[in-house]
Amino acid sequence: MAYTTLQELNDRYGENLLVELTDRGEVSTGAVDVNTVAQAVEGAGAVIDGYLHGRYTLPLSETPPLIADLATAITIYRLHVYEASDKIQSEYKDAVTALRDIAKGTIRLPIAGVEPTGSDETGVKITDRERPLEASKMTGFI
Repeated sequence: MAYTTLQELNDRYGENLLVELTDRGEVSTGAVDVNTVAQAVEGAGAVIDGYLHGRYTLPLSETPPLIADLATAITIYRLHVYEASDKIQSEYKDAVTALRDIAKGTIRLPIAGVEPTGSDETGVKITDRERPLEASKMTGFI
């Protein structure tokens, strides 16, 4: 699922960076290659879905702002053929960390999710079994 758009990428990073990252042909066109961006957006969506799969029902009914923000960070990182700048790498690492926290349940999204499986019981389980060491059975030892 696409959690970000070309317009959101353009608003956050600027058209010049997108042209620089996507115009990879023999002859430079000076324009954003929409197909390259679409592939990166799809890849970022697959990564996000992988983390959300066990906790939320996919596809999401709506895209929370946090997920859209994480998707833009992952997408721009994926568009880099060579090494990304420190800022882009830092945003990517933060996005993956946030996704791990979402998968663990540390960060909760404001959408309907899958209820975690567990028992209805809470607390300590106590069993009532025969006690092997009682005073009546320990004759001769005391």
